[in-house]
Amino acid sequence: MNKKYIVRLTEEERATCHAVIKKLKGSSQKVRRAQMLLKTDANGPAWTDERIAEAFGCRVQTVENLRKRLVTESFALALDGMRREKPPTPPKLDGQAEARLIAMRLGEPPKGYGKWTLQLLADQLVKLEVVESICPETVRKTLKKIA
Repeated sequence: MNKKYIVRLTEEERATCHAVIKKLKGSSQKVRRAQMLLKTDANGPAWTDERIAEAFGCRVQTVENLRKRLVTESFALALDGMRREKPPTPPKLDGQAEARLIAMRLGEPPKGYGKWTLQLLADQLVKLEVVESICPETVRKTLKKIA
């Protein structure tokens, strides 16, 4: 089958892929993409998309997309992958809400409690109508990020 996007890695790109694989530098997806790029290289093994998909446990479309991104965009983008411009769900707490949470956490806990718990903080944020709903894990992550 004729390929629309032929991958021909330079020596420098090949060396970068080998370095990523050897040092396991970056995410597991980056390492996997580096391995796949080396296998697609027309000046190297030149595996078929089907063989690569089978070897790496992915769809043929994934390999084709990787080839296309390398040829039409850049090596760095093909290796590192696309970054989302914004997260799939907006954050529950904005700057003002985070400030209220911190102020609450540093203040006195409600009567009958010795200290603030994550659940207590979450419940208080809802009670004060800072947010409509929030889970204790979000409160924990926010406090950890700040600390």
